[in-house]
Amino acid sequence: MADVEKVIIIGSGPAGWTAAIYAARANLEPLVFEGAITEENRLAGTLPLGQLSLTTEVENYPGFPAGNLETYLDDAFEKSQRVMMAPHGKEGVSGPELVELMRQQAKNFGTRVVTQDVVDIDVDGHPFKLTTDDGKTHEAQAVIVATGARANYLGLPSEEKFKNRGVSACAVCDGALPRFRNHAVAVVGGGDSAVEEADYLSKFASTVYMIHRRDELRASKIMAQRAIDNPKIEILWSTTLAEVLGNDTDGVTGVRLESTKGEADVEKEVTGVFLAIGHTPNTAFLADKLEMTAKKYIKWTTPGRTYTSVEGIFAAGDVADDYYRQAVTAAGTGCMAALDAERWLAAKGFH
Repeated sequence: MADVEKVIIIGSGPAGWTAAIYAARANLEPLVFEGAITEENRLAGTLPLGQLSLTTEVENYPGFPAGNLETYLDDAFEKSQRVMMAPHGKEGVSGPELVELMRQQAKNFGTRVVTQDVVDIDVDGHPFKLTTDDGKTHEAQAVIVATGARANYLGLPSEEKFKNRGVSACAVCDGALPRFRNHAVAVVGGGDSAVEEADYLSKFASTVYMIHRRDELRASKIMAQRAIDNPKIEILWSTTLAEVLGNDTDGVTGVRLESTKGEADVEKEVTGVFLAIGHTPNTAFLADKLEMTAKKYIKWTTPGRTYTSVEGIFAAGDVADDYYRQAVTAAGTGCMAALDAERWLAAKGFH
């Protein structure tokens, strides 16, 4: 049996890497399981490096204004790594670049990284026992779960084709980008989140089409009224997204909509399609061993802390946050989880 780890971090987005940076600097010698590179994970949207790696331009992460980062990136990474990184448009930092920088920073402080999935955790005893997809068992005094949440998509081939070229699941992340400014965009969904996305996008887009399959929004009355009263939001009732239209040069150029009442298909010219039909937290591997919310997010059990229902297990990022879902907030809770774990370990006399 291998030595017991002080802390194991599961996940490889901003929360996981920030937790690793802080844990490594505290001499906790963290071991990170960043996830496996498999076709199953690709289709599920759970490949290593998280949702940020699926984002193009990142304009709202502090410290990365628009500018040429090429020299800095060349210096930060080995040449072999730079060859693997997709070229960037030099307008700031891209999602893959930002999360790779976080990963490298964690490694610089001694973080060990394993490219495998954790498929089970035994929380009944201590140290905790984690099983990876190769059947091996690892033990840890403390665990930080930072596996994130994945956006729900409709599963259309055309939707997949134009992801990051006009198809997005985060208006706050992408809505201010030039391709959407002063152009028409579409939001799919009818709940509070969809109204929030549409309202936010109306600050930049010329028109926001809300595509909703029913003849009444599922959103709360006050939110629904906000959408109805916004002159830049047009609700397309009783319609579903049948196809995202576009080409390789321009990306998304429009949508084809089907009627739920048997009427003829309709096409609308848009430069963006935003899915607002919810997120699924990556908590299935926990099998309800931690207390969850009704939506299967890990529940933080103490205000202002990253504690979970199991002492010694902490949660960070979107796996426990269904409200903000931003890279910067995920990174913040990653820092909190590492500090919480460090102090808990010290109090227990484990380091």
